[in-house]
Amino acid sequence: MSPTSGPAVSRAEFDVLFGAVRTWGDWERADRGAWNRVTADQVRRALAEARSGTVVPMALPWNTRPDPDNPKPALHHMTDLGDVESPEPAAHKDFIAVDYHGRCVTHLDALSHIAYRGRLYDGRTAREVVDAGGARFGAVSELGPLVTRGVLLDLPAVLEVPWLEPGEAVHARDVLAAERALGVTIGEGDAVLLRTGHVRRRTERGPWDSGALSAGFHVDAVPLLAERGVALLGGDGDSDVRPSPVADVHSPVHVLAVTAMGVPLLDNLDLEALSAATAAVGRYAFLLVVAPLNIPGGTGSPVTPVAVL
Repeated sequence: MSPTSGPAVSRAEFDVLFGAVRTWGDWERADRGAWNRVTADQVRRALAEARSGTVVPMALPWNTRPDPDNPKPALHHMTDLGDVESPEPAAHKDFIAVDYHGRCVTHLDALSHIAYRGRLYDGRTAREVVDAGGARFGAVSELGPLVTRGVLLDLPAVLEVPWLEPGEAVHARDVLAAERALGVTIGEGDAVLLRTGHVRRRTERGPWDSGALSAGFHVDAVPLLAERGVALLGGDGDSDVRPSPVADVHSPVHVLAVTAMGVPLLDNLDLEALSAATAAVGRYAFLLVVAPLNIPGGTGSPVTPVAVL
């Protein structure tokens, strides 16, 4: 593990890396990106990982409290208490709303979420396909549900620490070491989930501005993930190490995954229960189900991913 988010990567070096992992033009259904890799055979392979029947949800609680990492809290209030209705039955109703692309809501990033140098995935010009009405390319509604094999890279378990400190970078060598230690291999069409211990640290130490300082992947890990043909990437942060190692690019892993590779991202997972469950059975691969809301034009969706061991 690196004690810092480095080494630094220049913008020119980053652009070369972008070109090396880019999959533009690879699929007829481009707005599904890497989810095209999840075939019926991949689903059947994933189903074989559900052996004990243990179900582990991975969503954070709906967070309505303002904090350093939650400047735009989710909304929840009652709209009907059912105390004035006639005839029976009484009904209780509530309202929810959220600006979910932040640090405290578990959500999926669709391919319309991230543009780099004015381009979305597959080379689409962002200003031509995304406007105030939503996205006409790469919308979350085009993704639909995902059922695939999930792999947990539990770095704190491998290193025998409670968590990675904010700013610690996970490199390609760390991914390979985690595979060896956990007895798992990332394969074509898999979803890779990185546990840094973010949720545990936040619970024990309190919130901090994780948009400025967080553990996550260094960009040098992305070519390995690209080579393995992953379909989805996620973590208990938002996958990026911060401060960013790339000059003038705040979220370089987002750019490489979403914009270059067409790999949607799961942000802000709660992986603590999954960490305990996988350790208990000694298996770090599982059936993963992700069902985003069907939002036409949406750049993503709040979601409750579920692992089945």
